[in-house]
Amino acid sequence: MKLMSIVPCVRGLFLFALFLLPAVTGRSQHYLGIATSERNAINSLYLNPANIAACREKLSIGIFSMSVAVDNNLGHIPKIPNLGETVDGNNNIFTRSKRSSFSMIVPAAVVRGPGIMASLSDKISIALTTGIRGFNQFHNFDPSLYKTLAMPQSVADSNYAVKMHNFNWTAHMWSEVGLTLAGVVRKGEKYSLNLGGTIRRLGGIGYLSMRGVNLDVRYKKGTDLFQAANSNIDFGTNVLNDSSAVFKDITPAGLLKTFFATPPGYGVSADIGFTLRYHIGEADPSDYMESNQTHDIVFSMAVTDWGAITYNNSTSAAAKISGQGTISGQGLDSNVNDAASLIAYAKKQGFGIDTHIDARRVHLPTALVASVDVQVYGRFYANLLFVGNMANRNEFGNSYYDQFTFTPRYDYHKMTISLPLTYGRLAHDFKMGIACRYKGFFIGSDDVLASISKCQYGFGLYLGGYVPIFKKKYDPAGLHWGS
Repeated sequence: MKLMSIVPCVRGLFLFALFLLPAVTGRSQHYLGIATSERNAINSLYLNPANIAACREKLSIGIFSMSVAVDNNLGHIPKIPNLGETVDGNNNIFTRSKRSSFSMIVPAAVVRGPGIMASLSDKISIALTTGIRGFNQFHNFDPSLYKTLAMPQSVADSNYAVKMHNFNWTAHMWSEVGLTLAGVVRKGEKYSLNLGGTIRRLGGIGYLSMRGVNLDVRYKKGTDLFQAANSNIDFGTNVLNDSSAVFKDITPAGLLKTFFATPPGYGVSADIGFTLRYHIGEADPSDYMESNQTHDIVFSMAVTDWGAITYNNSTSAAAKISGQGTISGQGLDSNVNDAASLIAYAKKQGFGIDTHIDARRVHLPTALVASVDVQVYGRFYANLLFVGNMANRNEFGNSYYDQFTFTPRYDYHKMTISLPLTYGRLAHDFKMGIACRYKGFFIGSDDVLASISKCQYGFGLYLGGYVPIFKKKYDPAGLHWGS
């Protein structure tokens, strides 16, 4: 019945998202609207490592950036200035939906540390990047049960029965150091083909994960009891004594300490991709700053975050919970703060428990990222991007939800202004964002509507800074930017 360990962790993770908001202003882990620019290679490599090959920057030094995003298909979020009311339960998002099941990311966050990208030649580029990322994700959950567990101060006012199948909840935080290499592997008179790859060394900071094949729950109005039957749940964590510890040190000092500390989990991930650039116009190589008539169309495809983190035997606990039994709210409140107490309580209440200590693999949110980027006229461009899930949601780990983003932008070496327009298949909703870059500083959101509307299902914000040193001229014959 491990579902119940969600209670304190949900509250802590909502507060985690709120803490980041005033301190950052940061959106999705993809930085949509900024990373799609051809003048931001150190961020665009997260979409496709091949993007840094023959790029416009001779050198780019990443200073710092942060982002946070929330998305769900359960109900609308309040206006961002009133988001604290959601945490307190005064204006929660869970009362407006009639869905029988829901999925939610609350939140996905990333802190990117120092990094560097350098063009070793007109064809080969290399980059070193660092960061810390975190996900808290519920997939295919029942709304009534989630509300009762996440907001224990609200008493259920009716009888209900819940049947959940193939559900997953994973909260995961990890650090990463990545090395990217990309180059032009083939070129013709009108085209060039670039390949790129990133390998990352991952340090697992902490995870709490529960996946279930089946769970039947009945609640009777006016009681404090949940009757659970046909339960088949697999639970794992490396946080043995404090269920809020996954995101415990979310402060600048805490993050720095976490990054350099010996992690309880280790892993490796990879990104691999290609870009195909086709040249359909003329360029004036005499003046780089005004060479806007290059008329290139760029096709891009990559697989990102292919990998997992293994938490070893000494730090990972696991339990399979099966059968049927009765759980009380008071019993949960007394035992939910650590895995050992909760497992012992579930066993006492009649559930079958198979506990063990072993190595656990927690998978990353593997995704397919594909795009087409076209110069429409002069400094005006258009980008169409698809992000599709490739992760197995029946495993411990996180995943993205499919989305299409169309981004018109005004783009040149000093400034980028873009308007990402996204259709998300999670809530089948529309998001409109805005992103701005001036020289090396940028700020953006994938959903600016959430700041003024109560009808949005998510929001995202990001900001950061880097130091770009651009190349001086474009070589249309070689289809690359030269020094």
